[in-house]
Amino acid sequence: MVRPVVVGLDGSGRSLAAADWAAGEALRRGLPLEVVQAWEGVTSPCDTKQPELNWPRCLARRMLADAADRLREGHPELAVRTRQIAGSATDVLTAVGAEAELLVLGSRAVSAVGGFLAGSVAQVLVGRVARPVVLVQAHATAAGEHLPDAEGRPSVQAPYRDVVVGVDPRHPCEELLSFAFESAALRAAPLRVVHTWRLPYVRTPTVARAPRAAAAAAAAALAGTVKPWREKFPGVEVHERVLEGRPSQVLPEAARDAGLLVVGRRIRSGRPGARTGAVTHAATHRAPCPVAVVAHD
Repeated sequence: MVRPVVVGLDGSGRSLAAADWAAGEALRRGLPLEVVQAWEGVTSPCDTKQPELNWPRCLARRMLADAADRLREGHPELAVRTRQIAGSATDVLTAVGAEAELLVLGSRAVSAVGGFLAGSVAQVLVGRVARPVVLVQAHATAAGEHLPDAEGRPSVQAPYRDVVVGVDPRHPCEELLSFAFESAALRAAPLRVVHTWRLPYVRTPTVARAPRAAAAAAAAALAGTVKPWREKFPGVEVHERVLEGRPSQVLPEAARDAGLLVVGRRIRSGRPGARTGAVTHAATHRAPCPVAVVAHD
């Protein structure tokens, strides 16, 4: 089964930017794009004899069709389909996201049509959907994913900016590294693999040597984790970076000039509610570029 790239649309600037980003990603991956709109109001046909009951839904459906037409015009080689589904945004996008290659959402969006994709909804979905979820800000543009051209101007003809991924070698991260390496390969972009380390709060008598030893141990652990992925993706230029500090603080700063930040979210079976963790929360709120959240065991 071919999984589509799915984007949630509500008419806000952030969701429209997310749709543009999703279209580009679908083209890079050679997949169809599915534009989904949730609807919680009246669900009778738009040609009912009581149009006053249905005009909000019909207006939303027209917005969905217009957005799809704009995407098709900008990307004529891309297969675009639309779906307006009855239900809450969290329930609808959880269901379609489970069948997607990845789910793309506008980050911290405020809805133009009925509160469809508020920031809290996006955060719930990040913690609920097991497939990769990408959050895109309103200011994101196709040119912004690329380095400036020779004159310093934004240009889609310039090389892609780096992909950055945060890794903790102490935990399994196969899905995370697979997504990050594939994303870099699709863009012919360098990949920066970042691992953070910190000394214990209680210092030992060998405090003078502790930072150097901790940094060396972190670098060795990172190199061992990345080595098989270098072999799987020999064409990807990889830069390993070991940085001191909390990952929730270091990763957004490390992605300051990146085109995409990839972070992991551990799946916590048996625990109710949407949980993302401090690192994912900080990345999705503070990183200046699109953020991909990859769930893993």
